[in-house]
Amino acid sequence: MRLLEQHKVPYEVVEFPDSLRDAEEIAEVLGEPPDTVYKTLVVEPESGDKPILVMIASDRQLDLKKVAVAAGVKKVRMAAHKDAEEMTGLKVGGIGALALTHKNWMTILDQPAMSHQHILVSGGQRGVDLRVPVNMLMVVVRARLAEVSRPAGDTPDQDA
Repeated sequence: MRLLEQHKVPYEVVEFPDSLRDAEEIAEVLGEPPDTVYKTLVVEPESGDKPILVMIASDRQLDLKKVAVAAGVKKVRMAAHKDAEEMTGLKVGGIGALALTHKNWMTILDQPAMSHQHILVSGGQRGVDLRVPVNMLMVVVRARLAEVSRPAGDTPDQDA
């Protein structure tokens, strides 16, 4: 929130029970369209480079092949929950790009976000999301825009 305030980005704090970790469930509890509630996933390049943060809508699935292409690396894999928590210092369900800008990790925002003026993203702890303008969010987290997801239910990749 301090980061948003420093950049003069208007935001709204949206709270929910901190026992919730699943973004689709959070959207349902908040009465928000699932395509406006974003989750931040931690992806590891197989080369051992810095992790990559990927923000996608709660109702979409990550496409690892597309992430690898967008990041300009050969292969990527999802970080295990335990590893994601160790790398970020945040709990799964509270991992957010805004809380991790100091790490200078690549951040990718999924293309469908651009169809919205505002999206909800993690405020850096479970139970707190922030409604932020998409264009301003991209600037603050220095996000790359790329198509890196597919509708939930499509056949998932194992590794890319």
